[in-house]
Amino acid sequence: MPWADEPPPGKRFHQLARTARNRWWRPLVGTLFLGAGALLAMIVLIVPMMIVWAATGHDMDDSGSKDSIFGSTNADLGFNLAGLALMTPVALFAAWWIQRRRPGTLLSVAGRIRWRWLLACCGLSLAFLVVSFGLSVGVGALGGDGGGGDDGHWVGWERFLVPAVLALVLVPFQATAEEVVFRGWLIQAVGAYTLEGRRPAIARALSRVLRTPWPGIVVAGLAFTAGHDYTGWGPVDIFMFGAVLGFLAVRTGGLESGMAVHTFNNLMSFLFPAALGTLDLDQGSVGWQPVVVDVSALVLYALAVLWLARRMGIANRTPSADPQDSPSAAAEDTPPAAAQDTPPAAAQSAPPAVAQDSPPAAVEDSPPGAQAPQGLPAHGAGDVQVPPGWPAPQAPQ
Repeated sequence: MPWADEPPPGKRFHQLARTARNRWWRPLVGTLFLGAGALLAMIVLIVPMMIVWAATGHDMDDSGSKDSIFGSTNADLGFNLAGLALMTPVALFAAWWIQRRRPGTLLSVAGRIRWRWLLACCGLSLAFLVVSFGLSVGVGALGGDGGGGDDGHWVGWERFLVPAVLALVLVPFQATAEEVVFRGWLIQAVGAYTLEGRRPAIARALSRVLRTPWPGIVVAGLAFTAGHDYTGWGPVDIFMFGAVLGFLAVRTGGLESGMAVHTFNNLMSFLFPAALGTLDLDQGSVGWQPVVVDVSALVLYALAVLWLARRMGIANRTPSADPQDSPSAAAEDTPPAAAQDTPPAAAQSAPPAVAQDSPPAAVEDSPPGAQAPQGLPAHGAGDVQVPPGWPAPQAPQ
């Protein structure tokens, strides 16, 4: 038996952890392992960075910010993005080692990233940025705070280049890691639990709820919100972002749409402030106006993703069982020679020459009450003299 189970046939994205080896403890232990592994990865990353930082003559945390580790926005940015990116291999390993399933099932129902679909979602994500920026300008023109009203100015290429390179290189991995953990692992971990077959009425009611993706989407959205430090209306914005991307993951059968828009959204969040000299990793208070802008643009993006997924025929379930496994297909796979082991002459009764070896008189000498002789030749009734009252032998069909 292979170590990792294949994804169950005909299942949706949130049900991919319901393999033959699924047990109640596997998602729970895997989630604990994921948290511990992510913490260990951060420690492994920070130790050499601190050594190099101190060896180059830099002071640790001389910026006065309680959230700064290295006292440098660029160093903190690189550490945060790289540390979050390390969650991807930890989650993939947990799926393979603890849940005993293909790691690629965390990504899509195809067991891998569907690159053509991801590229299409990148195009829609660029449109999302344009719509979001336009809505921000519109809200600002109406007297509200659209989220883009800072007083920064262009800082020049010398100051912009380092954070820009860090963001362009690391943000795709950081955004992918968050999608794998929150929209992949957590949604599927909750979806692995089912009360199907239980008799109590409350168990049957819970079973109907657990068959849907919504418990996993809500749990993943709350966990995603808890991983951010925004205040005010910020948690609402983060939860809606996570819930919409979780919904899209289930409806499109994979993380590609979330990976694309999450990457472009974060790139805009880092590159614009870096260009204006206002890059700050502290997550503060958010007003309701930016939430309206973000959620409106995200809903339009979701509608566009669903429309394009239908046009492109994107699968949202695992492939059905292979028809080659059916008995009829197995019979068709039998080679003609094996299916006809008996030669044509043997498949019929004895050849005519054998029939002529027995004279008709031998047949006529049999008394009327005797049984018919075995091995009558396979010919028409007119070729054999049959005693009165005996049934005529039938010709082969």
